[in-house]
Amino acid sequence: MDKDLRIEIDRASPLPLYHQLSEQLKTAVEAGVLPKGSFLTNEIELAEHWHISRPTVRRAIQDLVDAGLLVRRRGVGTQVVNDEVRRPVRLSSLWDDLVEQGRAPSTVVLALRQTKAKGTVATALDIEEATPVVYLERCRVSGGRPLAILRNWLTLAAAGHLTTELLTRNGLYQLLRQVGVRPHSATQRIGAIAANANNARLLELPVGSPLLTMRRVMRDDRGNVAELGEHVYDAQHYAVEMTVMESN
Repeated sequence: MDKDLRIEIDRASPLPLYHQLSEQLKTAVEAGVLPKGSFLTNEIELAEHWHISRPTVRRAIQDLVDAGLLVRRRGVGTQVVNDEVRRPVRLSSLWDDLVEQGRAPSTVVLALRQTKAKGTVATALDIEEATPVVYLERCRVSGGRPLAILRNWLTLAAAGHLTTELLTRNGLYQLLRQVGVRPHSATQRIGAIAANANNARLLELPVGSPLLTMRRVMRDDRGNVAELGEHVYDAQHYAVEMTVMESN
């Protein structure tokens, strides 16, 4: 099917040839012309068919791999996946973002219990050590694939009403708003780690796979710290997007 695509390369354009190709391939994937699950023909044949160099084809395909639209599988080929979750940097829950993107998220609740705040948890929540808090651990699933492990510590005032049933069917911030805890601001840090045995098992990935991490301390509209979140995401299917403006 990829050879039947109408690819127009303008050699007089200032845009690099690989960029022209990657943008047209991206449009084809997003429009369903290259459907999810389909495979691209090998680079040599595509280069000959489109009358461009193999390095140009390879660079264009790599751009789409980096964007989460294609995946390379050794011994299998390059496959269209088009299932990366692109999450904007804003104060929202992953559940809300998935719903907004037209996906059908589901949640497996792994832990929901009262515990005592210690060390960095007590510091983040701005409470004394040994203060009772609610610990929550969930696996967020999208498209039948585990996407993220969400670990949260919440004050009793924010989370005393939570149940496994509610958390299975709703996003956390939605449930907090229902009891008057309105997320207002947060300090958020994004990083990366290699999957340890536990995270790899939960996300169904090989040990050592790249994971994105997010640590968030959220305050409500009254200025009270309500939540500490420490989340890990499958980096192959999750990205964070932000708009960057030039400073004057």
